[in-house]
Amino acid sequence: MESFWGSLKAELVYHHRYATRMEAMASVREYIEIFYNRQRRHSKLGYRTPGEVAASYLSRLAAA
Repeated sequence: MESFWGSLKAELVYHHRYATRMEAMASVREYIEIFYNRQRRHSKLGYRTPGEVAASYLSRLAAA
């Protein structure tokens, strides 16, 4: 979890100046949902995206 917070700060928060708390919340939500969960490669997943891992898992389930 500490790695996630470090990534969030380094890749998003430190590069933006937010006018409102709501703007910051929307930006963080978008980062998590769109980038971190779908596109960012994770070392613990063999440098694959979570979407790739999920698709692989679902295809193995369908084949079984």
